[in-house]
Amino acid sequence: QVQLAESGGGLVQAGGSLRVSCAASGRTFSSYTMGWFRQAPGKEREFVAAIRWSGGSTYYGGSVKGRFTMSRDNAKNTVYLQMNSLKPEDTGVYYCAASSRYVFTRTGYDYWGQGTQVTVSS
Repeated sequence: QVQLAESGGGLVQAGGSLRVSCAASGRTFSSYTMGWFRQAPGKEREFVAAIRWSGGSTYYGGSVKGRFTMSRDNAKNTVYLQMNSLKPEDTGVYYCAASSRYVFTRTGYDYWGQGTQVTVSS
């Protein structure tokens, strides 16, 4: 069982940067793939990034590749999403999630946090 809690969301101007974090509880955190998803109003939840349990491999959705960086600190049971060059279309609720597999689809994740709001103004 893994419990997840996101933090760090907020309001930022276009072109700015923001880092969101996800703290996990559970002794087996380091064995899970962690993912970030986002959901804008009226839209489906969209894959953003994923990182393997070891931190040695990451994968990004096309709309954020080159701008966002995902990392993890297994000693702190925390994953991070550094977001640079933010655009208004990056606005949404950002969720972290945990999976026992290295997958990039919403249905592949077993545990979810409550989400943190990110708003990018133009």
